[in-house]
Amino acid sequence: MSPTAPSVRAIVAGHGSFASGIISALDQITGQGRQFLPVSNTGLCLDDIQGTLAGALDATGARVIFTDLPAGSCTMAVRRMLRDRPGVLLVTGVNLSVLLDFAMQPDADPEAAARTALERGRASMVVHGR
Repeated sequence: MSPTAPSVRAIVAGHGSFASGIISALDQITGQGRQFLPVSNTGLCLDDIQGTLAGALDATGARVIFTDLPAGSCTMAVRRMLRDRPGVLLVTGVNLSVLLDFAMQPDADPEAAARTALERGRASMVVHGR
C-alpha cells in the first residue's frame, strides 16, 4: 500500500455479499470504499467467523466492525471477541447512510466517527406515505 492510500478503518461483516455490496455502493458514491474491508459469513460456522474477523482486525489494525443484523452470526462472533478486545467497537444493523457518514470523517477517531455515523444513520430512516 502506498503512503497516500487510505488504510482500512473498519470491517463490514454480514450475510452473503451484503458487505461487499454495501461497500461497492459507498465506493460508487464517494470513492472511499478502501476504508472498509468486507467479510462474508457464507459457509462459515460461528468459530470460523470469529477467527476470520479476529484475523481481519489483526491484519488491518481496524477497531470498528459494522454488522448487518443485531442478532446475526457475525454480530455474535464479534460480541464473543469483545471480552478479549476492549478497544473494538461493534455497530450492528448498519445501513448505507451510516457507512457514508463514517467514510466522510476520515480524520476523526474511528470510535467517535462510528458513534456520530450511527446517530445520523438512525435519523436517515423515515417512512413516507400511508
